[in-house]
Amino acid sequence: MNRQHLAELTAFVAVARERSFTRAAAQMGVTPSALSHSMRALEERLGIRLLNRTTRSVTPTGAGERLLGALAPRFEEIEAEVAALSALRERPAGTVRISADEHSLTTVLWPALEPVLRDYPDIQVEIDTDYRLTDIVAERFDAGVRFGDIIAKDMIAVPIGPEARMIAAASPGYFAAHGRPETLEDLTTHVCINLRLPTYGGLYAWEFEQDGHERRVWVQGQLTFSSVFPILAAARAGFGICYLPQSLLQPHIDSGALEAVLTRWSPPFPGYHLYYPSRRQPTPAFAVIVEALRYRAA
Repeated sequence: MNRQHLAELTAFVAVARERSFTRAAAQMGVTPSALSHSMRALEERLGIRLLNRTTRSVTPTGAGERLLGALAPRFEEIEAEVAALSALRERPAGTVRISADEHSLTTVLWPALEPVLRDYPDIQVEIDTDYRLTDIVAERFDAGVRFGDIIAKDMIAVPIGPEARMIAAASPGYFAAHGRPETLEDLTTHVCINLRLPTYGGLYAWEFEQDGHERRVWVQGQLTFSSVFPILAAARAGFGICYLPQSLLQPHIDSGALEAVLTRWSPPFPGYHLYYPSRRQPTPAFAVIVEALRYRAA
């Protein structure tokens, strides 16, 4: 096999994984047109169609799936061996990809990563912020960040933050105009600010618990967002009741900009954890990141 043929196979794996010429080209540092040319050359050389192309998507054919299944594990082995070579360096090096949401990035990840990245300039960190329940294995992340109670049992989970609580709150002006909810049922008659979850496309049902009894409440209101920070801003502006992590709300509660309600229904639960596959062999760079993020109670 010559160098050109190997490059074509490498390009095929990238396109088949990403399901996109644009994303694969960005990953490889080439143009989409160059990548498309390589795929046509590979298909002509093999005499079989490997990719189904439409204006919206790229998916492997049956033959393409078979070739991807054969090639991907071998490319992953090569990538792992190359990454492991960083262990021979005096300083850990390499890229660590993490999937997280904006809140965990702001409150936990970045404060812990900033000092360690200054100490290890050869470590690169890529963080994808999203509220989806990302499959970190399928999307080739090294790790993900989620609350500890929603992590799959087959993952290694490392606590990176304290216990968390979800709190319902609104501005004093909102409560002056609409009254304060005294029961969970009262929330259904109030103006609330919703969060849409991209994984399922539905609205987040507010989850409460008291003395082991769990309750879910579906609320309604004028505003729906796909991120917590606009929800916070809208609540501060008096547009309704929000339901957000206490760590995000507490400074605004302390300042008087927001007031908490129904707190007896908001017990603590496991906070943010870094999770990754149990079969993963950590590189030196990944080990440095894990230790930097590991939560140590005061």
